[in-house]
Amino acid sequence: MRHVKRFGRVLPLLLVPGSLVGQVAEFSFSGGKSLLRNSKLTEYTPDAGAATEVRLKDGFRFGFRITLNNWRFLGHEFGYAYSRTKLTFQTQPEQVYGTAIHQGFYGMLAYATPEGSRVRPFAAGGGHFANYLPPGLSVTSGGGETKYGFNYGGGIKVRVSSMFLVRFDVRQYHNPKPDFIPGPKPEGWIRQIEASAGFALAL
Repeated sequence: MRHVKRFGRVLPLLLVPGSLVGQVAEFSFSGGKSLLRNSKLTEYTPDAGAATEVRLKDGFRFGFRITLNNWRFLGHEFGYAYSRTKLTFQTQPEQVYGTAIHQGFYGMLAYATPEGSRVRPFAAGGGHFANYLPPGLSVTSGGGETKYGFNYGGGIKVRVSSMFLVRFDVRQYHNPKPDFIPGPKPEGWIRQIEASAGFALAL
């Protein structure tokens, strides 16, 4: 009977992958700016009229991250972000429509200081997808266009108590441009820059 009880205590540990034992997990929320570069999508020509440049513009952004610091100087991060932006038609007067970008992303973090340090600068790099929604549609309607790309950047985390941190991030996301406006096919890749600040709960 004693062996059964001991096995019952040990079994949960055997089912947990070794890489997860002893790691530090962080759950964070951040908000800030979404800055779009090379964001011209196409030139729209309605009913044989003059060509009109169509472009995405800057907006605000917020997101959630889960970070697993598996090693002293390395970690993994998964997250979701929502960016509110504007689709503009360069007419006179300018036509502006609200729209959104939904992102899911992964990044590997390389820290300059070891786990447990109060201040931890880091570099990050990974992949992501970005779902661009035409005006008037929502993500639940399934009408967006999804693009895949890569991201990189860095930031700093500062521990303010045993459980709470503040963090500052600058990232750049690269992916092909969405193609949901009538006109010539978009060329090149759009660059989305994240400049954000937030807080995290460490467990």
